[in-house]
Amino acid sequence: MEAVQEGIDTLASLELRITRAVELITSLRNENQQLKQDLETTQRERDTAKAERDESVGMGAEFQKDNEELQQRVNQLSGELSELKDERKQVKARIEKLLSQMDLLSAG
Repeated sequence: MEAVQEGIDTLASLELRITRAVELITSLRNENQQLKQDLETTQRERDTAKAERDESVGMGAEFQKDNEELQQRVNQLSGELSELKDERKQVKARIEKLLSQMDLLSAG
C-alpha cells in the first residue's frame, strides 16, 4: 500500500510540475507577444523620427540656401542704396551751386 501511495504522490508532484510548466510557458508566450508588439511600435516610432529628422535636415538646407540668397540681395540693395546716397549728395551739391549762382545774378 505504501508503494501505491508513493506512486500517487510522485504522480501528483509530476502533475503539479507540469501544470506550473504549462502556466510558465503560457505566461512567457504572452510576454513574448507583448514584446513583439512593443518592438513593432518602437520601430514605427523610430522610422517616423528618422523621416522627421530627414525632413528637418532638408528644410534646414533649404533655409540655408534661402538665407544665403537673401543675404546676397541685402548686400546688393545696400550697394544700390549707397550709390543712390552718393548720387543724392552730388545732385544736392549741384543744386546748391546753381542756387548760389542764381543769388549772385540777382545780387548783381
